Amino acid sequence: MNTVADVRKTTEQKTDLAKVRTGRAHTGLLDHITVDYYGTPMPIPKVANVSLLDARTLGVSPWEKKMLGVIEKAIRESDLGLNPATQGDVVRVPMPSLTEERRRELIKVIKHEAENAKVAVRNLRRDANHALKELLKSKAVSEDEERRAQEDIQKITDKHIADIDKTIAGKEAELMAI
Repeated sequence: MNTVADVRKTTEQKTDLAKVRTGRAHTGLLDHITVDYYGTPMPIPKVANVSLLDARTLGVSPWEKKMLGVIEKAIRESDLGLNPATQGDVVRVPMPSLTEERRRELIKVIKHEAENAKVAVRNLRRDANHALKELLKSKAVSEDEERRAQEDIQKITDKHIADIDKTIAGKEAELMAI
């Protein structure tokens, strides 16, 4: 049973969902982008202050001035499709507006990520139920305890699936808002 890895994967999928760009700026958008900091790859928030300049613009203020160009290049070359510009001591990252077609594509991506998250939750349920059956076989728990535990596991699974659906509905509404 590899539940720690499954939980970690579910958390990563939530992070992947947060990276889906909605046209609005949020500071977590750049968390996964790394820059070369004295030979060590570091995430941008570890070498700079990331802040909101306005609803559609991020500001990245590096702690060392020589990092300006490196950060700008890393953001430009990332998979986010952003076009940063350096202004003084700040890298400004404007969020471009999304076209209707791109919004629909992003909704498909979100639904795919949601399905992956649901599969991960169901895999956790399957592993937990399997562990319960093993406990029942070894006579560590009674049949009643095993049945109650399976019901609890199902309730937890249903709650997490509902949370995923709620998150997806919110993200979809956010994407479709102009």
